[in-house]
Amino acid sequence: MDRSLLDVCLPSVAEVFGYWDRCRGARAMPRRRDIDPVDIPRYLPSITLLDIEDVDGDGVGIYRYRVVGTREVALRGDDPTGKLVQEGYFAESLEGLLSAYETVRRQRTFLYAPTAFWSETYKWIDEDVLMLPLSEDGDTVNQIVVFCAPRTDNREQRL
Repeated sequence: MDRSLLDVCLPSVAEVFGYWDRCRGARAMPRRRDIDPVDIPRYLPSITLLDIEDVDGDGVGIYRYRVVGTREVALRGDDPTGKLVQEGYFAESLEGLLSAYETVRRQRTFLYAPTAFWSETYKWIDEDVLMLPLSEDGDTVNQIVVFCAPRTDNREQRL
């Protein structure tokens, strides 16, 4: 990914990206301890932090929800904290979501993904999604920060 996302994304996405970019400095990605929630309090409700525990037999990352912001919990109607992504994902498809996480993990880069879908509870989800890698050793992605910014007010809509 390149910085062209800044030309099309929501201002809040650009701000979160800018913060992550400053935290990493000259490195490919920052460490978790470089990110201080005190610096971005207004965005915390829309942030999810994933741990990458290992890879499975096929070489695919094993992702677990470590922290899920209050906005994300409210949208889902459930708090997946502590669950594997397969048990608590909120996306159009598990395959698409895992593919995005795998792109971030394997390429060690951020990913910007405008997303729109009907949730299982008939909520229209229309948001900018930003996935940002974190690495303790500077090489291996061990966590991913996911920031979701609504492009609409996400009022519940019925089919």
